[in-house]
Amino acid sequence: MTIGERIAQLRKNRSMSQFQLAKTLDIATSTLGMYETNKRKPNMEMLEKLADFFGVSIDYLLGRETSDKSDIDLDRAIDNAMSFDGKPVTEHDRKMMKQLWKAYMAGKEE
Repeated sequence: MTIGERIAQLRKNRSMSQFQLAKTLDIATSTLGMYETNKRKPNMEMLEKLADFFGVSIDYLLGRETSDKSDIDLDRAIDNAMSFDGKPVTEHDRKMMKQLWKAYMAGKEE
């Protein structure tokens, strides 16, 4: 997956338009579009902004890491919370908890 595809995927995971993300990053929508289509590469400052905003590492954006660290951390947090109570977590419960948490965090950022 290219850096542009990763940026687009992360943006879509947050149900954001290119306009909304560009405004958040204080860049032109056309610039973001060029990032997402790999016609232009973000500089280090922009990579830092993107990584901070999406809660991922720069290495993830660059394709050096194959998984979104935030999902790994969220899985670990869910496991820890459920093991504290001593009850097993079903895969369905895990998916529901992740969706609820992501929706909550997306709502906080608005």
